Amino acid sequence: MTVPQLPLALRYPPDQRFETFVSAPAGALAQLRALAGEGGGDAVFVAGPAGAGKTHLLLATCAEAERAGRRVAFVPLAAVAGRLSEALVALEGHDLVALDGLEAVSGTRADEVALFDAHNRARAAGTGLLYAARANPADLALGLPDLRSRLSQCARVVLSALDDEGRREVLAQRARRRGLVLDEAALDWLLRRQGRDLGGLAAVLDRLDKASLAAQRRITVPFLRQILGSVDATP
Repeated sequence: MTVPQLPLALRYPPDQRFETFVSAPAGALAQLRALAGEGGGDAVFVAGPAGAGKTHLLLATCAEAERAGRRVAFVPLAAVAGRLSEALVALEGHDLVALDGLEAVSGTRADEVALFDAHNRARAAGTGLLYAARANPADLALGLPDLRSRLSQCARVVLSALDDEGRREVLAQRARRRGLVLDEAALDWLLRRQGRDLGGLAAVLDRLDKASLAAQRRITVPFLRQILGSVDATP
């Protein structure tokens, strides 16, 4: 089967690099850079709640590894749930494999067995492995004890949800890279509207970028209301 991956133009977007990650745990970026480097055949498990930046770190690691000339694969597991065995066989021979969203396949025995077998093959071949899930291995709804044991042996990166200051920094940083100028009032409005979900932030900023260019207008709160709607996500 063909392994579902992001289109080349979107696979490693510039917003999702090590240098743009906000509030990384101590030592986490160095650990992932080592995994991305030549000969990095380790296994790392990234755990954290939705919106904490797990996918960001996986894509950043893949981008770094690809720049080093390594053969890399990033797979969102929700896209291959129920047929993981075929997908993982197709990835053999890669230098680094990043598997995002383990909760999508946990509890499905065939997928868990396939993941267990692939993990063992990868470790024997010196392939780097990078996992991400919303919970640590001990807290995932895994039915295969041996898989839980293997995942628990991975080096661990544990992320926390961003606080309001961190979310503001991410928003301002991503706006600057697009050449957008957001004053404090506009930042506050967007943060209220987005709530705590930063997943769709890049799409929102892209939309604002195009709209402001087309209208030849600065991005103000009235302009945000016109383009994105007038109802805030929180009071």
